Amino acid sequence: MSRIGKIPVPIPKGTEVKITANEVFVKGPKGQMSWVIPDRVSAEVREGAVHVTRHGDDRQARAYHGLAQRLIRNMVIGVSEGFKKELEINGVGYRASMEGKKLVLQLGYSHPVEFEPPAGITIEVPKPTSIIVSGYDKQQVGQVAANIRALRPPEPYKGKGIKYVDEKILRKVGKAGAK
Repeated sequence: MSRIGKIPVPIPKGTEVKITANEVFVKGPKGQMSWVIPDRVSAEVREGAVHVTRHGDDRQARAYHGLAQRLIRNMVIGVSEGFKKELEINGVGYRASMEGKKLVLQLGYSHPVEFEPPAGITIEVPKPTSIIVSGYDKQQVGQVAANIRALRPPEPYKGKGIKYVDEKILRKVGKAGAK
């Protein structure tokens, strides 16, 4: 039995979960999401929680068991609380600002870089060197944060670029030079 798959997903107040034959619908204060359940697993709502069970004991059924539980859990947490990723900008003259819904970044290029977030994602810039990406879909929040980071990834010599707040940059020693 999957250790992750057998953990029931609690449903918080204000969140509604509906399960049809092969699809899970989750609706909450932050938004609504749906996901098609694979053939080898099924889910049901009982006692205020979502329980995931698998059909069979083959390798793929065991893998889908844990996957289905985690994806349903992420949907429930996302529509009730939401997810966020924090990014930090390092470098002289590197900064971020918001123009309407667009994120405008000065990253050392000859032009400002504009980034338009997809629907369901909000971007905040509390200070010019900090960016917060938030939304109800965990995968989409992570992908948007990765796309912003890819605009100027941190370099290993001075650490200039965009990095996650909890990311550690392995620094390299520069050339020694003649003395």
